[in-house]
Amino acid sequence: MVQYDKKILNMLLDSYERSRLFTGENKVNIHIDFTFDKKKIPMYFDESSCEYESIHDYMRMLEEKGYIRIIWKKGKENHIISKVVLNLHRLEQAYCYVNRVPKNTLIFENVAMLEKYGSVYDTPVCTRFQEYLLNRLKANQSVKEYIDLKDSLGTELLLKGIYEVEKNERQCYIREFSIEVFRDSKVLESISGKLGKVFQNFGEDFWKKDLTEILAEYGIYHTPNYVYFKGQAALKIRQAEYDIRHLKQGIGISGDDLSAVSFCDVSEVKKVLTIENLTTFFRWEEKESLIIYLGGYHNSVRRRLLQTIYHVLPNAEYYHFGDIDAGGFEIYKDLCVKTEMPFKRYHMDLNTLSAYCRYGKELTEHDRIRLRKIMERDAGEENDLQELISYMLEHNIKLEQECVCPADFA
Repeated sequence: MVQYDKKILNMLLDSYERSRLFTGENKVNIHIDFTFDKKKIPMYFDESSCEYESIHDYMRMLEEKGYIRIIWKKGKENHIISKVVLNLHRLEQAYCYVNRVPKNTLIFENVAMLEKYGSVYDTPVCTRFQEYLLNRLKANQSVKEYIDLKDSLGTELLLKGIYEVEKNERQCYIREFSIEVFRDSKVLESISGKLGKVFQNFGEDFWKKDLTEILAEYGIYHTPNYVYFKGQAALKIRQAEYDIRHLKQGIGISGDDLSAVSFCDVSEVKKVLTIENLTTFFRWEEKESLIIYLGGYHNSVRRRLLQTIYHVLPNAEYYHFGDIDAGGFEIYKDLCVKTEMPFKRYHMDLNTLSAYCRYGKELTEHDRIRLRKIMERDAGEENDLQELISYMLEHNIKLEQECVCPADFA
């Protein structure tokens, strides 16, 4: 049986906590009420139901206790309720009746918790996030996008997770990281949605990355993190040498071993080419080149590897080959900025798009927004990129790099 007394009283308290009365911003006297209509309380208007009398009994009881005032429909006094009005002078008793903690108490407790942890969880993203929450709460603004005021334990776990991710310095997998930090293998995954949103909105250059890419930046992986190499080079991993010149599909090396990679013979390499997608990496062939599959956004481990290659091959040409779309351009830009290396776009130009336009896809509205942002951000930097994006917007087209055939450039 529905407890209409607590249900409706809770709805009235919800309305109160969303109102200007609660925040102290009201300029005129207002009432907090709950209107009886078929949408809000359909059972009251169902003539085949016995709920009608029960609801009346509950409302009369609440009125007797002084928590509400019943407003009857004109000409239907004691027969049809028009609405009920919350008695603001009996708020404390109303909260007790429904066994509910007032929102202002929850705000006070959350502010105290955030101020307590502010000096403990002091990494950049975590600090910016906590400052945002504090400012919002002190201004009586909503924070439900990120935290539940009633779930302080969940908020503590989120803060701890952000902090521990930021200060992680070793290569590990998500579940072992979760065990080490939370003593539970599944906690990090349980807060992953909010964790990703915080890093996207409060981190630097994370807004366009998903959680897998964000965690990889800090050395935390879902699965073994491999980088693939192929081309005219011989590698050395610790004491073992690997000549990859004779391997058609190259070699994959896990993230744990990347720091031990060095190059014994790169005398034939005149071009270093990074490739965004694995299928293209396996299909692509390039003379006098070292070809590397990065798998989307690079992370700190891959960045160090590229910088090592640049140190060994300072005079080589450096290119990045990715999709001709907003994501591909953003990955390219991120690569140039983070590595500080002279990468150029490879087959990510208007000629390639025109040649393969029959394989193109239509732009989504989100694509258009991202492309316009790139044009605004890079205005004056790369004229050919501006021309390419203008063409894409005008002709409503983008192209996946897998469509580009290696044989056409042999």
